[in-house]
Amino acid sequence: MHHWIFIALGGAIGALGRYAVSNAINHLWTLSFPLATLLVNALGSFAMGVMYVVIVEQQHLTPEWRSIVMVGMLGAFTTFSMFSLETVVLLQRGEVLTAISYTVISVLLCVLATWLAITLGKAVF
Repeated sequence: MHHWIFIALGGAIGALGRYAVSNAINHLWTLSFPLATLLVNALGSFAMGVMYVVIVEQQHLTPEWRSIVMVGMLGAFTTFSMFSLETVVLLQRGEVLTAISYTVISVLLCVLATWLAITLGKAVF
């Protein structure tokens, strides 16, 4: 049962972190392109790559940390559900080119961030 509590605590930290980062970016960015979600997903993907190396591959932390950090915290921090909603809204507004560019950039940037983090993580850890 305590396992669920740690995941929930990690989730709360991730959700609050996502909220803080998104608010900060949205105060600076006024265009319709959803930059905050893009950056949160890229940061979260990078962090997921680092944690994958540290927890899963190198086992520098116990397996319980995988649930706390990767499932709870980073699962709540990244928001591909919001990404999907924002893409649909852009399409509904008729901003097809923005929706397509947002989708392509999001996927490529997040995959690249994860790959980079794993590559750097292996070199450092």
